Amino acid sequence: MPTPLSRRALGGVAAGAAAAAALGATAPAVQAAPATDTQERPFRAAHPRRHSRRPNILFILGDDLGWADLSSYGSPHIRTPHLDRLARGGVRFTDAYSGSATCSPTRFSLYTGRYPGRTKGGLAEPIADKSVGLEPTHPTLASLLRDSGYATALIGKWHCGYLPDYSPTRSGWDEFFGNFGGALEYYSKLGLGGEYDLYEGDAEYKDLRYYTRILTERASEYVSRDHDKPWLLNLNFTTPHWPWIADGDKEASDEIVRRIKSGDRSALWHQDGGSVEKYKDMVEDLDRSIGQVLKALKRSGQEQDTLVFFASDNGGERFSYNWPLAGNKGSLQEGGIRVPSILRWPARIDGGQVSDLPVFTPDWTATLLDLAGARPRPAYPLDGTSLAGHLLRGAEVPERDLFWRVRGERALRRGDWKYYRGKTGRDQLFRLSEDSREQADRAPFEQARLAELRTAWERIDAGLLRY
Repeated sequence: MPTPLSRRALGGVAAGAAAAAALGATAPAVQAAPATDTQERPFRAAHPRRHSRRPNILFILGDDLGWADLSSYGSPHIRTPHLDRLARGGVRFTDAYSGSATCSPTRFSLYTGRYPGRTKGGLAEPIADKSVGLEPTHPTLASLLRDSGYATALIGKWHCGYLPDYSPTRSGWDEFFGNFGGALEYYSKLGLGGEYDLYEGDAEYKDLRYYTRILTERASEYVSRDHDKPWLLNLNFTTPHWPWIADGDKEASDEIVRRIKSGDRSALWHQDGGSVEKYKDMVEDLDRSIGQVLKALKRSGQEQDTLVFFASDNGGERFSYNWPLAGNKGSLQEGGIRVPSILRWPARIDGGQVSDLPVFTPDWTATLLDLAGARPRPAYPLDGTSLAGHLLRGAEVPERDLFWRVRGERALRRGDWKYYRGKTGRDQLFRLSEDSREQADRAPFEQARLAELRTAWERIDAGLLRY
């Protein structure tokens, strides 16, 4: 399977029909694009082998960001220079996936390194009440790293259960500052039920400024500290999740708050608001905010020894740009689970690289634990594969299956091939290297392969909890 070339040249294309047409002309090949000043090259481990101490880990999640919403991934109208610069300093993954198609199951898969369906809380798609959450007894990325000598913090969106039973500080994070729910109004911090949802630890914290600004300040302060041990910071922005409110949109904010307080439980969904331009403002603000955190990291002198990872928690929503992928958030089509993913670790990994290796969220959990010298507990085996040997020594990653399950849909990727059953109940088979848009169903012509992948999916599914 050929490695995609850079699409960064699209960053200079003006927004509009001409850019969309240019993208459409090369649609079947996500891989094709000219280079800019720095030509991306297929990933290779750095040689000669370099050594460093255990890395700090800055793991950044955007919220509902589409696969092509960054200019480095082909957006014709959104400019993301800071994330593009992050990619130039490391590796940009073209075939990276979230662990699920909605917010909280993906977070379960990241924090546990396992399929969401292995835990009761992971069956909620997403969590919407206090009945379930990430059990404090379950080992997590944070608890395992903390046990191996890391300081741990989570800043931003948790969405893995509510107080009093569930909290980051009960699941391995030394510090927590952020929101418990799946969405909140950016100024008032009111959640879906009208509850106030900004906390420091387990106590409410009052700050009515724009939420992205607050998280950026907190994260910048954390990475600027004089740490005496390696650290993990999960930085979980809510941007660009609805409601569609950019910094300064107080009038829109006040209207949503009025509706929430009047009992309108659909107000935060903001179905009557937003636009492509408003979404552009929010994504570009996310990019600037991440740029501020990375600038603070550089000033601290820790940049070389810090592994920075950026991804979205699932595919894009109403105003996202996913071309050429089909489907959106909530679906196991490519547009619902394939996400922009960037990794940079200057001390060990060369920049300017691109990888088409199929990877998904639980792989990153296994990889980070491996790089940090932490080990999973035998009673809770990981479902991800560590990529540490591949990233540092160029070891081959054995072909394996990437598995997804949501209510009414199933999917499994093996190499170039993807088995998919949507809500129609019809089994389909796509060869993604030739058909990333999932329009050419090969099932009638590949019956043996279809049966093999369906059996593999059902074998994994049989070991998971029932809905």
